[in-house]
Amino acid sequence: MGRSGGLHNHARASACGRCPKRGLIPADSQAVQGLGRSRGGLTTKAHTLCDGRGRALATRITPGQAADTRELAPLLDTVAVPRPTGQGRPRKRPDHLLADKAYGSKANRRPLRGRGIAHTIPERDDVIANRTRKGSAGGRPPNFNPARYKDRNQVERGFNRRKQHRAVATRYDKLASRYQATLTIASIMDWLRAAPDSRSTR
Repeated sequence: MGRSGGLHNHARASACGRCPKRGLIPADSQAVQGLGRSRGGLTTKAHTLCDGRGRALATRITPGQAADTRELAPLLDTVAVPRPTGQGRPRKRPDHLLADKAYGSKANRRPLRGRGIAHTIPERDDVIANRTRKGSAGGRPPNFNPARYKDRNQVERGFNRRKQHRAVATRYDKLASRYQATLTIASIMDWLRAAPDSRSTR
């Protein structure tokens, strides 16, 4: 038996249009919270700069539709590795940078050269076609070492380890600050897992 006057018998606003005080995120603040719209719903993208063993050094959160190429410089500005002696300014420049095609634009290569950061980044097909079309005015292709580029799989391995945490693989946190904290905890666990066991050195 159904109850007369139930919710199904009256028109009601959709969940997206209800009052924000009930805990829903207004549409104008979704980008601030690192939430983007796609066919599957709300999406988030985590951009990470890691060391040679896939351990995260810096992570930034953006909406899912945000371009990867714009996040390289902010990630490099975030990195600060303390000196082994504990004295002096922390390191801000990596020895060598490996990145995929999404970061292969001139807008990224130019500041990398300006900072003196050696890098191995493959060119996108459209960049190659554009340089070929210009002929000699297109300049020379950048140096690319395929053997060294194989080490970039450490980035994917690092992401796979962090995705073992359910809260990372499927974002449950509404606020970007809380999801950033979740990613930080997962990264700390990854660093601790890679640390040598003190008992084995006795």
